[in-house]
Amino acid sequence: MTFISNLAARALAVRSTWVVALATFVWLAATTWTRPLLLPDEGRYVGVAWHMLSSGQFSVPRLDGLPFFHKPPLFYWITALAMKVFGANEWAARLSSVLSATLIVTLLFWFLKTYVNRRTAIVAAIILASQPFLFGGAQYANLDMTVAAMITATVIAAAAAVFGLEAGERYRAALAAAYALAGLGFLAKGLIGVVLPGGILFFWLLGRRRFDLMRRLLWLPGLGVFAVVALPWMAAMQWRYPEFFDYYIVHQHFQRFMEKGFNNPHPFWFYVPVLLALTLPWSAQIWRLANKASWSGGPHGAVRGLMLSWLLVVLIFFSLPTSKLVGYILPALAPFAFFLAEPFVARLQGAGQARAQTVFMRFLAVSVGIGLAAVVALAVVAPQPTSSRLVRTMLEQYRSDDTIVMLERYRYDMDFYLGIDKPSLIVANWADPNLKFQDNWRRELYDAGRFEPEAAAAVLVGPHDVVDLLCADRVGATWLTGNKDSGDAYPFLNGLAPFAEDGKLRVWRVAPGPALSFCAEMPRTGLK
Repeated sequence: MTFISNLAARALAVRSTWVVALATFVWLAATTWTRPLLLPDEGRYVGVAWHMLSSGQFSVPRLDGLPFFHKPPLFYWITALAMKVFGANEWAARLSSVLSATLIVTLLFWFLKTYVNRRTAIVAAIILASQPFLFGGAQYANLDMTVAAMITATVIAAAAAVFGLEAGERYRAALAAAYALAGLGFLAKGLIGVVLPGGILFFWLLGRRRFDLMRRLLWLPGLGVFAVVALPWMAAMQWRYPEFFDYYIVHQHFQRFMEKGFNNPHPFWFYVPVLLALTLPWSAQIWRLANKASWSGGPHGAVRGLMLSWLLVVLIFFSLPTSKLVGYILPALAPFAFFLAEPFVARLQGAGQARAQTVFMRFLAVSVGIGLAAVVALAVVAPQPTSSRLVRTMLEQYRSDDTIVMLERYRYDMDFYLGIDKPSLIVANWADPNLKFQDNWRRELYDAGRFEPEAAAAVLVGPHDVVDLLCADRVGATWLTGNKDSGDAYPFLNGLAPFAEDGKLRVWRVAPGPALSFCAEMPRTGLK
């Protein structure tokens, strides 16, 4: 047997799909506990999930106690459940991404094993699971990997239904699963959970001129399944907040997709070098794909056509808007792994299989090494702007009736590390007329405050409100968080010794008691 045949025989001897799932999960989950949450994304999204868990209110996602409708709730629900089962820690916080990446690898393996062959399935699974892009996405607690998994699952379930239809076999269970998974995709990141799988399947079947199959995939009971999964949460939010639909659908889906005023602008071709660079060393073999005589014919032409449609639809769709984030194209990793696997499979069965085996093992070692080196760098070498180290010191004296005041910066991860469900006071110029045109943490809280104005007025405060707080009797301690330059904007800080420091971050503790001494002078002088 060849190298891959031996690997396949061992894996497939004991329920291979479960073996692949378990091995992938262990590989991806083993190091997710090694570093604090990264800011802003991990702190933001895990913080929302933490609020759900600590408050016991799972319907409305909240940021600092205010409704946060930038994204739908599936990631928050999974993460809150993980923290309930495994505790509020970084490993549980990243579990949704780990499980999602494991699902992507497992489904690709099953699909290729079923509709191509075992060799291609196991090579593609190894390439996908080991590549730095998927490994990094699985190590990061945000919504991108979760929606990538739902898109992958929807496409594979629908493709299985198509192949069942063509073979005259039962297909409706797979089709119903595809509609349900599309509903979960909608709950993972909105309309792209439906639009992307639909576009992939449409262009795949269009290329094959299977218009009859297009019609049969539009199944009324399936639409009912989708509605049952996807719509109740959105209907509940619309009933509770009349402005929800306009904000969540019109603004967050359409305006945000097409406008140019958001962060991270990049040229149209941005994702091509990103995909090639983050899948090294495996992508170094992509030039071998040029030797393919046909992309649609041959024994597996239908699968190859699906993978090509899948890859192109994802890349082109996310290349259209000006704002681009690397994680958006995670749904493209499964089809790209298939194309990278095909040349290896051909070489591992040919005359030069010994050389191909050596290259394969070297690539695998390098790929694994890159992933582990990145984990070490983030955990040890590269310090991150995290609140975790400050909080460890704060917990020595923090009490439940204390007040947290954040100066000119919302510390997304502080509630999570403090283990509290009490909104902080966020100090900024909330009357700034340009705030609504920005794309930053202030805009997020400003938008959230629109849904509950009274709650927002209590937590989104101005600089003078801080003085009023410190110049009144305080039952609990007041904790002021800022940075080493905060004294320039808030001169009274210059007379206070920091309670704790970590790099540029500072926290000051003002003990309970009467008004501070500076209040008798000119407390507001110098405040912006």
